[in-house]
Amino acid sequence: MSLTRENPEAGEPEEPIPLSALQHAVYCLRQAALIHLERLWADNRFTAEGGVLHAVADKGGRRQARGIRRVMALPIGSRRLGIAGVADVVEFHQGDGGEVPYPVEYKRGKPKLHRADEVQLCAQGLCLEEMTGRQVPEGALYYGGTKRRVRVPLDPALRQLTETTIADLRAVFRSRQTPLPTTQTSRCRACSLKELCRPEIVAAPVRSWRRRMLDDMLKDADP
Repeated sequence: MSLTRENPEAGEPEEPIPLSALQHAVYCLRQAALIHLERLWADNRFTAEGGVLHAVADKGGRRQARGIRRVMALPIGSRRLGIAGVADVVEFHQGDGGEVPYPVEYKRGKPKLHRADEVQLCAQGLCLEEMTGRQVPEGALYYGGTKRRVRVPLDPALRQLTETTIADLRAVFRSRQTPLPTTQTSRCRACSLKELCRPEIVAAPVRSWRRRMLDDMLKDADP
């Protein structure tokens, strides 16, 4: 089944959004646009470690253990949401009425303060629901730094955040315009694209304009 959808704004087909782009979009919409629109990429220690960890799951294949069927590197997608990608591991647990999909995403490091990893996992769950017709109530994130799984309930709040992220990223892709850097500058320090993004230069005119506007407002407020 083709996942290509019609773009109502341009009247032409558009390719599905990569699942990996959703993680980038939650972290920083500009990062997502630089990677997926401008096709820029740069490795650092963090991305290299992540690549090694994913290499294990990306080999593909199927395994059966303790009544759980495990499929690695499984292509998935959702026509309704216009997203597609490859799930690292999908476990199929026996439940009432058949197998229940359980996505497992591999990540380097340890659990993070933001929800980028959770959104990517939730998007996988939404794809699996559409593909199998079964509810996917939760999944798991496996972190290489801790060598532990973290259970992630796919609750209404996370589902809403995931669909909002998809809509925001689709708007960026349709506009073909790269957004300004995130205002959360602490995220820039760990970003492999920092030297290509140059957030301090790109954002400088905006900060200058904001300062001028604030100065003008304070002047007007003076008695």
